[in-house]
Amino acid sequence: MRLIETWLADPERAFDLFAKFPAEETGFENPAAGMSRERFAAYVQGLRDEALGIGLPDGWVPATKYILVNDEGDYVGIFNLRHRLTDFLRNGPGHIGYGIAREYRGRGYATIGLKLTLAKAHELGIREAYLSVRKTNPASLAVQQHCGARIDHEDEWEYYTRIDTSEGTMRDE
Repeated sequence: MRLIETWLADPERAFDLFAKFPAEETGFENPAAGMSRERFAAYVQGLRDEALGIGLPDGWVPATKYILVNDEGDYVGIFNLRHRLTDFLRNGPGHIGYGIAREYRGRGYATIGLKLTLAKAHELGIREAYLSVRKTNPASLAVQQHCGARIDHEDEWEYYTRIDTSEGTMRDE
């Protein structure tokens, strides 16, 4: 399993993966939902710029959007890593968001992808990753907890978790 930056992925396969996700599903947002192939190509170029911090809208932070590739070479999920937090992100979506294509769910891909993304966060100097998860998505909460998450606080709709990104603290159970 590996993560690849979206702009380095095969464009057709990346388009097909993003097309599998609605604009929003249990907290995972897909701004590329419904895009044409031509518009998607421009979107992907924008993702590269976003990762480099180029031309960001006010209040945005650099972020890298990765595609999770399984051992067979299938594109199975999308992982977004924000390089730093604003107050809004710290008290909301946090550093990492992710989604696994429906036909690949229940196979442990989210856990592996999150572990790989946490390693990327650690490389960026993020020592504690902030995440959120809707209370209606217990599978995602279990994924986060399997990766060492603790619930920091909650509101009516979401749990807000924290994960130490140090290699030794992520469980490989």
